[in-house]
Amino acid sequence: MVPGKTCYAKSGDVHVAYRAVGDGPLDVVFMPGWISHCEVCWEEPRYAHFLSRLASLGRLLFIDKRGVGLSDPVVGAPTIEDRMEDIRAVMDHAESERAVLLGISEGGPMNIVFAAAHPERTRSLILYGTFARGVHADDYPWMPTNDVYERAYAVYDRDWGTGRSLRSLAPELADDPPSREFWARYERQSASPAMAIAVQQLARRIDVRDLLAAVRVPTLVLHRTGDRRVPVENGRVLAAAVPGARFVELDGDAHLFWAGDADTMLDEIDTFVTGTRRRAPVDRVLATILVTDIVESTRHAVNLGDRRWRSVLERHDVLAGTCVRGHRGRVAKQTGDGLLAVFDGPGRGIACALDLVDQVAGLGVEIRAGLHTGEIEVRDEDVAGIAVHVAARIGALAAASEVLVSSTVCDLAAGSRFEFVDRGTHDLKGIDGPRQLFGARDVPAPSSANPTC
Repeated sequence: MVPGKTCYAKSGDVHVAYRAVGDGPLDVVFMPGWISHCEVCWEEPRYAHFLSRLASLGRLLFIDKRGVGLSDPVVGAPTIEDRMEDIRAVMDHAESERAVLLGISEGGPMNIVFAAAHPERTRSLILYGTFARGVHADDYPWMPTNDVYERAYAVYDRDWGTGRSLRSLAPELADDPPSREFWARYERQSASPAMAIAVQQLARRIDVRDLLAAVRVPTLVLHRTGDRRVPVENGRVLAAAVPGARFVELDGDAHLFWAGDADTMLDEIDTFVTGTRRRAPVDRVLATILVTDIVESTRHAVNLGDRRWRSVLERHDVLAGTCVRGHRGRVAKQTGDGLLAVFDGPGRGIACALDLVDQVAGLGVEIRAGLHTGEIEVRDEDVAGIAVHVAARIGALAAASEVLVSSTVCDLAAGSRFEFVDRGTHDLKGIDGPRQLFGARDVPAPSSANPTC
């Protein structure tokens, strides 16, 4: 279900769509970059999580810029002044006197102009992955040249709606079929190929460098170090030019704000807006925890070299994420050469682990896996608790290509299609008392070996 309500504000002759979500002591005007659709975005869990955390700060006003999403189509490329007026129109329609402005990528410059022109209506300004000038210049050499833009337009004209752009926007998701499928549909429903090109033509014309010194509201500039779409030099220049701006350089190479480690970015936004770093609410639930890691990863890294080993790890992460989701689980954490995943039932966790052992063999590596079922603490996307530590300790004891489980998992999965082989009792570091462990195997039919646990 899509939370909130979609409304239309009139900006001149154009109807500008926005979605109002939540309530609270302040308003957050959210201007996404390039393309958007204020309803479809909620269908992607990572995107929805990002927006939900923003809405927890107050009332979120998500704007579809004119020409994209649910706003009126327009002819040609809108001007930055048009876009600035759209912000004012939405705030007036929503009866918002002052708001926190959050501008993403192409949405950043129009927020800069609005904040400089209307400081009385701007509580603070937050910029992510954005820029002051859209095209290469001798004194701004890190942005694309006109030739690069023209080549990009040809790609959009040919491949729009296929999700191909995800490779530069969020490399970690580019080979994940569900993510690619969502982004392809998001492209099609957010803009036509011609409108996508028109938005990029506006970005190409932008140059607000002379206005940066006129921004007199509290400003936070966020940028990922490895951003492949908008180089980090843009963020550094912005922060240096806006009086009193705070700059936070984040790890990662995703340009899409909701991809990668989005929670670290959201923590910075939360602290900037509220003045304190709030602790996320904690839920305690019963879950099955799967912990995996690649066997002899250091040896593989030495033998393959950094570049080839990094490619193997990237393929492993994509494959593992797809496998976990296919078994209705959730990846809580990537650990570099493994993962921590959560399932609502032991059978799905075991099945995923066994499938993953087989699938990663195609990459020329082996994994070990450990599973335990117990109560965990869930805080946003993170999980914690003794059950997590037990699963990790069990995984460390597993042999190559082995799925090792606790007696709790074995008991709960009794009568399933899995066979369990007693691996004896073991002392787990940091865990009280010895634990009986079992090796899990898949068999084509229920086995009489199951009751041995």
